[in-house]
Amino acid sequence: MDRTVGSAVATVRHDTFTVERRLTAAPGTVFEAFTDSPVRRRWFALPGRRVSYDHTFAVNGGETASSVFTVAGSAPERLAYASRYLDIVPASRVVYTYTSRVDDVTRWTSLVTVELHPADSGTHLRWTEQAAFLAPSARPEDDLPHLRGATRLRLNGLPAALQAT
Repeated sequence: MDRTVGSAVATVRHDTFTVERRLTAAPGTVFEAFTDSPVRRRWFALPGRRVSYDHTFAVNGGETASSVFTVAGSAPERLAYASRYLDIVPASRVVYTYTSRVDDVTRWTSLVTVELHPADSGTHLRWTEQAAFLAPSARPEDDLPHLRGATRLRLNGLPAALQAT
């Protein structure tokens, strides 16, 4: 889909990916890592400094976060994240939307479905994300791999957050 921005036409690119994890904790315990704000912050955080954070885990509630991220040799980027929960089934499913902004430009928005299924002595977590990239980076071919990689990194932190509870 194209959208007009000033006199230019911007193309929206849509992508979908799924990340799966096997966790040794029970589905109810994994679910609590989404509901408990201090635990969630341990594994689901924006990179950078000067971080702000607010989280209300309820349908129509959501999460907001912002930070300043600096990479050597580049200007600092102001990151902002805002989500809204659409569907919550305890110990089973979380569905939410979110928008990611960089320097006040909406880069992408996503619909995320997290499913938790009992598995051999633990949980099978399935994270499916449907993204609409609205403003491509300087290297648009890297946008989806970057988003998928950031999701994997966050989920890599989930087992440690679960052990700390």
